[in-house]
Amino acid sequence: MQMRFESSWSLTLPRSALTPSKITEFALNAQKRLGTLVLLAVLLGVLALASPDLLIRRTLFAACLSLLALSCILMSIAQRYNKRRTAMIATLSDFIANDSSPSFLADKNGEILSSNLTARKRFENDVDDTLSGMLKNTLANPSGIVFRLQSRADHEGSAREDLVTRRGHLRLAVHQAGAETYLWRLEDVPTAAQAADGPTLPMILVGRTNAVLYMNEQARKIAGGRVKTLDRLFKHLPVIPGTVCDVSGAEGPTRALVSEVDAGAGRRALYLLPPGAETMAKDGWNVFQDLPVPLLKISQEGDVQAYNRLAASLIGVALKDRVHLSELMEGLGRSITDWLGETLAGRAPQQSEFLRLKRTDKEVFVQVTLNRVTEEGVPALIAVLNDATELKSLEAQFVQSQKMQAIGQLAGGVAHDFNNLLTAISGHCDLLLLRHDQGDPDFSDLVQINQNANRAAALVGQLLAFSRKQTLRPETLDMRDTLSDLTHLLNRLVGEKITLTLSHDPVLEPIRADKRQLEQVLMNLVVNARDAMPQGGQIRIVTECTDLTEPLERDRVRVPPGRYVTVQVSDDGVGIPSDKLQKVFEPFFTTKRTGEGTGLGLSTAYGIIKQTGGYIFVDSTVGTGTCFTLYFPVLEASEVAAPVAREEKPKPAAKHGDGVILLVEDEAPVRAFASRALRLRGYTVLEADSAEAALKTLEDASLNVDVFVTDVVMPGMDGPSWVREALKDRPGVRVVFVSGYAEDSFGETQIKIPNSVFLPKPFSLNDLTDTVHQQLH
Repeated sequence: MQMRFESSWSLTLPRSALTPSKITEFALNAQKRLGTLVLLAVLLGVLALASPDLLIRRTLFAACLSLLALSCILMSIAQRYNKRRTAMIATLSDFIANDSSPSFLADKNGEILSSNLTARKRFENDVDDTLSGMLKNTLANPSGIVFRLQSRADHEGSAREDLVTRRGHLRLAVHQAGAETYLWRLEDVPTAAQAADGPTLPMILVGRTNAVLYMNEQARKIAGGRVKTLDRLFKHLPVIPGTVCDVSGAEGPTRALVSEVDAGAGRRALYLLPPGAETMAKDGWNVFQDLPVPLLKISQEGDVQAYNRLAASLIGVALKDRVHLSELMEGLGRSITDWLGETLAGRAPQQSEFLRLKRTDKEVFVQVTLNRVTEEGVPALIAVLNDATELKSLEAQFVQSQKMQAIGQLAGGVAHDFNNLLTAISGHCDLLLLRHDQGDPDFSDLVQINQNANRAAALVGQLLAFSRKQTLRPETLDMRDTLSDLTHLLNRLVGEKITLTLSHDPVLEPIRADKRQLEQVLMNLVVNARDAMPQGGQIRIVTECTDLTEPLERDRVRVPPGRYVTVQVSDDGVGIPSDKLQKVFEPFFTTKRTGEGTGLGLSTAYGIIKQTGGYIFVDSTVGTGTCFTLYFPVLEASEVAAPVAREEKPKPAAKHGDGVILLVEDEAPVRAFASRALRLRGYTVLEADSAEAALKTLEDASLNVDVFVTDVVMPGMDGPSWVREALKDRPGVRVVFVSGYAEDSFGETQIKIPNSVFLPKPFSLNDLTDTVHQQLH
């Protein structure tokens, strides 16, 4: 599809690149020229009115209407994009609110959209609308640095740079957080110049012209005060990094090994180290021992030559002399040796990388920044480590929540559309079954269609369960009774090779959950445990009451304090590898062979448990077994209602055919089936394909309607809105809401509408007619 307006501007949308992001970008670019587009449409309309030829007039009118429709579509897309962007900015603002480092959200022009409390406190005297303005008193050339990092982030997704300022070392990082939105983070990097305890190294910050921009206290003691140029300090220029140079000191000439670190923006940080390789190896590294930052000295082959105390504490017992860096950490995605070689050669795209330590006791991530040094002509690397475990955990939690939310929205949307299709398929199948008896040769085929439609409906129900958009019917449950009712079925599921044992807490308190859905969760867990033990074994189900006096934090989830009923389902099976353990709740992920599982069992269980208000965790050891633990909040005593004995009344026989039904459904196949089903039962049916058409029908005051049967989600006015409008003039009419979404998605709205019930899609012929009959009687 290609559109060109040669007079003022042109837009091209390639057919091969019709992605949502490209369509949105196209719409936003077009919106900037929306005035021209509308003006062109008006011009075509005027030309059409002025044209005497009927064919030309119609053609111009059609073009005019097409341009106006296109303008509306583009404006709608842009508005939806702006809403999503506003929601994303609000989410990111909440995400950075409690960060201890100054963080900003900015657009592509550098205008600040949001900042956290730390940033506002730190830059309270430098308040500005732009990021460059905020940093004007912190960095020498903030505009250039911001532009450079943002350009790299546009290509790589993120960028960071370590900068040396008069106030110390800073790390400025940027992450692309969406279209035209960037997350900036400013972090103070502890260095030798900032160490308050123990010995510190003399450091001199030098500009492009060898002007001395900053000297720390130790460097000033050597020089006898502040100097402005390097020639006042060094006898021979230029200063060659990695060589021993003569330094003019206050107490006479001295010698020092000079190491150079790139400080960004063309600046260099010169460190004066103890001279001589032997002295450095034996005594000089002691200077680094008490520095408040983990440091490693690495040879060009990648072996650790020296390290300080903080590095040993961070990396653990595996850190020792001559150990290769690849034996200590992993996760670069390529050979660590190649990374070290590129850094030594000056070809590394970025100096710092996030790696995972190979510790067996806990998971630790580090940010490793490499700096090239030369000692007596031999190149080496100084690695500065920062513990990034908390940052990576927050990042993983944010990414996981965004991914699960996106998959949930997709699953909910797909389920809604499938429910409409399944309603039409199973409904028309019901209509055909009414005209065929069991002796008919087509009867078995129709039964197969009906059964498979029901299986598809169950699969769609699993998608809704994962996306937490299914309709739940919660009730007060005693887990012992639930498992007792389920024991017979579970024993049949596990077979003869496997023993199923149940153990209950003698004082088990009630919970609130949907019994049918909870049974599905337990069956899924037991079936998975059975499949993990092909040679047989034991499955244990243990229930107990647990008091959490402190929050339980695990698997990036925080369980608040309180009283819970826990259910543990454990087996002695093959176990789940650690790299797959965090993916087991994702839809369509399975460790079974092809054809043995859909990958929806655990994702369904996850969705049901979360929608119920509970928590689910998994522990597994390869070769030992797996244990799933469910947490359900205990129902408070005030919430437990005493069971009321209800008198069972015989259900009256359905007598259909005495009522007028207004059927409102935008899906034509669903509307066709529903109208035929109701007419077969003798009802008078009025049809409308939209809410507006329904209200138009009701303008006839002489028309008597007994029941509204309406879809909830429709183009234009939705179901609850038009029903509220119609009930103003017809307050006695009863309502049946139907929807492929969950009842909870509009439950509060339905409660406010009297005499209304909910019928979820897909529904059968009998489901629909019986619901209408109950509303009438």
